[in-house]
Amino acid sequence: MKLLGAKLKEHLDLLIKRYPALEVVRQDIAEAYFILENCYENDNKLLIAGNGGSAADAEHIAGELMKRFQIRRPVPEEFADRLREIDAVRGENLARNLERGLMAIPLVAHEALTTAYINDVDGLGVFAQQLYGFGRTGDVFLGISTSGNSKNVMSAVIVAKAMGIKVIGLTGESGGELAKVSDVAIKVPAYETYMIQELHLPVYHCLCLMLEAHFYGGDAPGNLY
Repeated sequence: MKLLGAKLKEHLDLLIKRYPALEVVRQDIAEAYFILENCYENDNKLLIAGNGGSAADAEHIAGELMKRFQIRRPVPEEFADRLREIDAVRGENLARNLERGLMAIPLVAHEALTTAYINDVDGLGVFAQQLYGFGRTGDVFLGISTSGNSKNVMSAVIVAKAMGIKVIGLTGESGGELAKVSDVAIKVPAYETYMIQELHLPVYHCLCLMLEAHFYGGDAPGNLY
């Protein structure tokens, strides 16, 4: 397996220093990172789903990836010039403020689509339908389920596998069905739902920081956490 560069390893080391219990999933986090790095290197995207608190996590992750987390992500100067050419005033403002993103779509966020599908077709297929519509070969699906057995997440996993989309599972210690079928499963060492969720957040923050460091540069973590 590939080895993490010094900067990325420092992010992971700092995560484990702050949350020693996560040592048991260190390698899984690294493997998940490389899947995501390859996805973005090839101009693909991340699709994310979960229920309840995990739905909030799905939107949280997209928020960290689609704009700056800790590092400025200015648009390429060539694009900035085109903005200014189109509109000198608005273009200048956009050139200063737009940020490059790593495309991430939370499948929990489209209320009209999801409620229509739930009402008209199938409540348990709501993530699967969106993944089939948004997903393309080379994308990654991140399924978040504290039990690992969320039925709507598992339906999306089946669609992902059929489409050639890699699957990362983020679960509790038992892993459930999701861990068995994921390309990599991060099974945080907890069984109570709220305790699992408390460990999910630092894991995905670390992944987001590592991706940002790789694609947008910046210094080693230092006091970022």
